[in-house]
Amino acid sequence: MRLIPRLLLRALLPLSLPLATAALADAPAPPTGEELLDQAKAAVQDITTDELAALIEREPSAAVVDIRTGREAWRAGGSIDAPRHLDIPRGWLELQIETSVTDRDTPVVVYCGTNLRSPLAAQTLARMGYTQVYNYADGFSAWRDAGLPVTSQDPAPQSMLYRLPQQVANGVWSAIGATAPPTYENAGHNNNLSFIVTDAGVVVVNAGDNYLLARALHEEIKQVTEQPVKYVVLENGQGHAMLGANYWKEQGATIIAHADAAAKIEARGADILDRMRQGRRDKGSFTQVVMPDETFEDKKVLTLGGQRIEILSLGPAHSPGDISVWLPEQKLVIAGDIAFHQRLLPVFEDTDTAGWIDTWDAFEALGAEIVIPGHGEPTDMAEVTKYTKDYLVYMREQIGALIDAGGGLTDAYEVDQSAYQHLDTFEELARRNAGRIFREMEFAF
Repeated sequence: MRLIPRLLLRALLPLSLPLATAALADAPAPPTGEELLDQAKAAVQDITTDELAALIEREPSAAVVDIRTGREAWRAGGSIDAPRHLDIPRGWLELQIETSVTDRDTPVVVYCGTNLRSPLAAQTLARMGYTQVYNYADGFSAWRDAGLPVTSQDPAPQSMLYRLPQQVANGVWSAIGATAPPTYENAGHNNNLSFIVTDAGVVVVNAGDNYLLARALHEEIKQVTEQPVKYVVLENGQGHAMLGANYWKEQGATIIAHADAAAKIEARGADILDRMRQGRRDKGSFTQVVMPDETFEDKKVLTLGGQRIEILSLGPAHSPGDISVWLPEQKLVIAGDIAFHQRLLPVFEDTDTAGWIDTWDAFEALGAEIVIPGHGEPTDMAEVTKYTKDYLVYMREQIGALIDAGGGLTDAYEVDQSAYQHLDTFEELARRNAGRIFREMEFAF
C-alpha cells in the first residue's frame, strides 16, 4: 500500500473540508431534552393515582420505584407507602434495578415529583426488558395531596436514629429500625433498639451499630427518664447488636451477652468493625470493639427496681448467641433475631434452620402477648410465627423434596417463595436463603 505524500495530503485537505461541512449540514439536528421527554411520554404507559392505589392493593408484590434523591423525598414529605417500595435515584436506575427486581414480568411503577424524569425512567426499563412498566404521571405530590399513605425515608431527620423510641408497654420502649439493609443514610439503625425503664435504672437491649448511634439512643432515653443505664444486653454478636458497646461502657453500663456471641465478637469483631466503617464512614467515628463484661449459657435473671427481667437462650436459631429478653409481668418478649416479620429473615452460613424450628416451641411456650422482634414493628406471636417458623418449615419441606428428587443447588434457587415477596429485603435474600438451606440440608439426607 502506497502512502500519500505529506505535501499532497496538505493540498487535498482544504478540498475535503467543504464536503464534510456539507454532510454535517444535511444531518438531522440532535434532539433536545424536551423532545426526548416528549418521545418518552408518548412511548410509556401512564397510571393514574386511583389506578396506582388499586394496583398496590391488588398486587402487593408490584415494585413502586421512587427515582428522586433522598433529599428531594424528605423535602417533599416522604415517599409512597407501598409494600414493595424501592428508592433508586434516576442516575442509578439502570445499574441497581436488576438486583432489586430480578423477575422482568413483575409490575414496576416509577415516579418522581412532577413527571419530568419518570417517563424517561419508564422508557429505559421497557428497553431493558421489563414487560409491565407504568409511569405514575401524577407524581408524588398528587398522591400526598390525595391523603394516601406516605412514608418518610428518615422518620427522625433530627437524630441519627431511623425512628425515635416509641412506648410499647408500661416502662418498655423501642426505637424501631429500618427494615432495609444497614446503610449510611439510616446510620446502621436497621434493627430494633429497645430499653426497659425501672425505678433503679435502665436496661438497654442492643448496643447499636456504632458509637454515635448508641449516643443518639441515650439522648432519647434521657428524655424519658433520669435513671442511669445499668445494663446493655446484646441480642447476638452481629454488628448492629454490639458495635456501640464501647459508648455504653464509657457510661458505666455492664455489657451482657451469651457466651457464643462473645466468642463471635472475639473471633470476628475486627472484620465486622471494618465493614461497618466502610459503609457508615464518618457516622462510624469513635466506634471500637469491646468484649462483654458478663456472659451466660442458658439464662440470666436481672432484678432491677422490683422488676424481673429474664435473659434467655432458648436454643439455636438465626445466629450464634441469639437471646430473648422476657418480661413475665408484662407478658412481653424482646425477641431479638429469633422472630421476624415485615422483612424476609436472612439465613447465614452459621444459621441452624432445623434448630431454629425446634427452638420456636420454647419461644412460643413463653406465652407472650406482645412481641418486639429483631426487625419491624411490635406485633403478636401469630404474626412472627407466620413469617419465621412457617417460612422455615416451608423452605425445608420444599428443599427436602427437591433433594429427594435428585435436584441440585441451581434448582434450589428456583424454589417458589412468591408468598413472601411482599416482604422487605426479599430480592436481596430469597435466592441466597434457598442456597444456604440447600447446603445445610444436602448432606443431612
